[in-house]
Amino acid sequence: MKRRSFIKKAVLSSFATIIGTELVFGAKLPVGYIPLGAQEPDPFKMFSKHKDMVILNNKPWNIEAQAHLLDDKITPNASMFIRNNGKTPEEINVKTWTLTIDGESVQSKKTYTLADLKSKFKKHTYQLTIECGGNGRSEFTPAAKGNQWTIGAVHCASWTGVRLRDVLEDAGIKSDAVYIGYHGTDTHLSGDPTKEPISRGCPMSKALQDETLLAFEMNGKDIPIIHGYPLRLVAGGWPASVSGKWVNRISVRDQVHDGTKMTGTAYRVPCNAVAPGEKVKDEDMCIIESMPVKSLITYPKTGATLKEGKTLNIRGHAWAGELEVAKMEYSINFGSTWTSCSIQKPTNRLAWQHFSAAINFPKKGYYEVWARATDTNNFSQPMVLPGWNPKGYLNNACHRIAVKVV
Repeated sequence: MKRRSFIKKAVLSSFATIIGTELVFGAKLPVGYIPLGAQEPDPFKMFSKHKDMVILNNKPWNIEAQAHLLDDKITPNASMFIRNNGKTPEEINVKTWTLTIDGESVQSKKTYTLADLKSKFKKHTYQLTIECGGNGRSEFTPAAKGNQWTIGAVHCASWTGVRLRDVLEDAGIKSDAVYIGYHGTDTHLSGDPTKEPISRGCPMSKALQDETLLAFEMNGKDIPIIHGYPLRLVAGGWPASVSGKWVNRISVRDQVHDGTKMTGTAYRVPCNAVAPGEKVKDEDMCIIESMPVKSLITYPKTGATLKEGKTLNIRGHAWAGELEVAKMEYSINFGSTWTSCSIQKPTNRLAWQHFSAAINFPKKGYYEVWARATDTNNFSQPMVLPGWNPKGYLNNACHRIAVKVV
């Protein structure tokens, strides 16, 4: 009886913590009953997110920002989108956490503790742009399946960790290595322990870049659990799916990694342009690598009102996958003419760049401010939806906000 009494008190205490107040009459709860307040935990409190973040899915958690939440030069945790494929790990012990390097093309299987990684290798910090490959999917017609991301599945945080390259070289890489694949401790939604929710990777050329990190800090602190604590692979400029969370194993492969969501149509687009709605064979789909040039106006919010004769100062960010943004422009006449914005150089390679402009409007009325970035290969954002593809990836159409001059 004493043990049952102890368990009940512990459970009541947990409920009180979740709902943030005393559970009045808690002692009268029927056995096995879960109070409504504890059945749907508040994701904003649970993940320390801004109240204006938008929940797209809770099984698994997928949450995106709105443009105005991304105004900071370095994205704070509160405004960072969440893209999960499986269940978040529940029990993490950093003292026993290990990373194993294995695969056909590693000299010998090797395992490191977190303490090994932090003490044996030099630490590096980079600001890295990470964008979901499906950001902007909601605009595709015919509609593509999946979370209907609008514009907020992108962020640029500061990541600290060790270079994947240094760890792979310490483990020893064979000359036939062509790809790496990651494995994490998140679990499949079905609960089947034999299934991985996601296991993607990248070619060795990307894995060996200076900026590809095994990160253990985000914005100077431990990575929040929803973003991959205690260890995350971070590969800026490529689809966020390459930046695997809760990583505990990296496989060095002698072939293109064939893990979950590396095959079929997952994170692939037609190798050649197709008509909207057209079926595409798996063998005609190509893996997404570097993300396309893109930009976002983060100030002011769409719907801004300005008095006649006043100047509107806009600002935002632009990025171009593996490249830099060479030119940034805005238009207030639906793309008929364009005017240059001021654009800063990136803090480091693969960080987004900040732009700004001061806009004067000719008279009262309704306007749209469009933003257009051009990369160093002279590719610009399209003004309308780019090529349709079955999964709705790589929408880099110009961002626009509404402004009324009164």
